[in-house]
Amino acid sequence: MPVKHKADFELQLPECEGDILQIKDLHFAYPDGFRALQGISLSVCEGERIALVGPNGAGKSTLMLHLNGILGENSPISIAGLTLEKENLPLIRAVVGLVFQNPDDQLFSPTVFEDVAFGPLHMGLPEEEVKRRVQEALAAVGMEEFGSRLSHHLSMGQKKRISIATVLAMRPQILVLDEPSAGLDPRARRSLIDFLRGLSITMLVSTHDLQMVAELFPRMVILDEGVIVADGATADLLQDEELLLAHGLEKPCLSAAD
Repeated sequence: MPVKHKADFELQLPECEGDILQIKDLHFAYPDGFRALQGISLSVCEGERIALVGPNGAGKSTLMLHLNGILGENSPISIAGLTLEKENLPLIRAVVGLVFQNPDDQLFSPTVFEDVAFGPLHMGLPEEEVKRRVQEALAAVGMEEFGSRLSHHLSMGQKKRISIATVLAMRPQILVLDEPSAGLDPRARRSLIDFLRGLSITMLVSTHDLQMVAELFPRMVILDEGVIVADGATADLLQDEELLLAHGLEKPCLSAAD
């Protein structure tokens, strides 16, 4: 369901039967022949919080870029009852909010307000509704006073929050984040974790931050060499040190302070 409350101008979507996201035997190779995904199958229930972990080059980002058709616009993926095909992409891109690892890839307008307003404007929403969505999205990330600021003058932590606001303004059903805590100092990282904890939305996050995973994500999926090698309860998988080490991961010190 959309963040916080239902939108007055929601796109009309078909009823979603069963899982909100289904991937069935997804394969993908880049033009140079590198096979990044080799038979990925994954089901996500509405409201689930799932961490996607694995070593660099495992295929995590490639998988995420499939979820709104940036890669593989015709793929064996169903999102909120919509099949991932070219004619459904505008709807799917409103359902799936993708936040890139580097916020400078997402923030390109002169001001914060314009960055956050970009998506709603391109949805064809009335001016007053666009303003309302911008205000609510900025408030949701604790940045309501930053509308007139220049995006490129913000700190990394502030940019990450504004990037999330650009997506929340679209009122997505699924929030997809690529390495959200990367590049943050301890205070900004803790602030982001607390913020994500308070969001009521289906969430799929790619990360190397297993301490954050332990805190926020009940389910963990381990991806390596384009294959899902484990999918289960985070608490259980984090106890399997042999499994973690075999796939380039390190068991976090769960008792240590941040």
